[in-house]
Amino acid sequence: MAEALNPDLQARVNARLNVMLASFYEAAPAARYLATSSSVDKALFERHTIETVLRIRLGRIINSKAVVELARSDAFAAQKWAKYTEEEMLHDRLFLKDLKNLGVSEAAVDAQDTMVATKLLQGYLYFTLEHEGPRGVLTKSYFLEYVTNKTQAAWNENVKRSLGDRATKGAESHYNYDADEDHSADVWNVLTTLVKTPADEARVFYHLDVYYGLFVAYFQELAAITKSDLVARTLEPAEAVIQGAQRAGQLAPTSPV
Repeated sequence: MAEALNPDLQARVNARLNVMLASFYEAAPAARYLATSSSVDKALFERHTIETVLRIRLGRIINSKAVVELARSDAFAAQKWAKYTEEEMLHDRLFLKDLKNLGVSEAAVDAQDTMVATKLLQGYLYFTLEHEGPRGVLTKSYFLEYVTNKTQAAWNENVKRSLGDRATKGAESHYNYDADEDHSADVWNVLTTLVKTPADEARVFYHLDVYYGLFVAYFQELAAITKSDLVARTLEPAEAVIQGAQRAGQLAPTSPV
């Protein structure tokens, strides 16, 4: 297991993430549902897994661009990030196996448009990469690795009780691979190369807050399109944008007028 660099900052970041997780299930009932429901809705889980595939595919593009940016200033950090990117590159195949076991073809996944929450996330990542460098991208990866480590095992076990063992085999392989390779520490150690001043630290915490909002917004959108009774009624700004975009899509003409 890799030794974490800047452990004081990591302790403060992890404390902030723990506070977020403490309120997460209340803010995002659809996530709580995946962790605790005695009868997980197949359509909701399928759509969640499809979006996971789409996000991994988008992630490998932005992570590759981050390698280029890191290579401009720190070849060692770029090498480490390239290794992480390579290890994550084809993990969409693991979730595609789960979808196949659920009766969803790869062609159906390819034809699925990404959720608005995913588009907002990608837009934020590209914006920060262009105007700030790769720190925002790396912060997102640490956020995701940490949150996944705290939540995914319970979700997998609960979903299996409703949809069977084959519904989460790929997800479990992904979770175990990340744990075995200690991806959380790998991501953290590359991120620390971009945090040298108090202002840099403040930007990390700012990015965490943004990603938490978009994470909640994603589960709100997932509920809205699959199981509307799981939509929380208190809207964060990102959620309001998503719902506005959905309403605009519903009002848009389906053919030229």
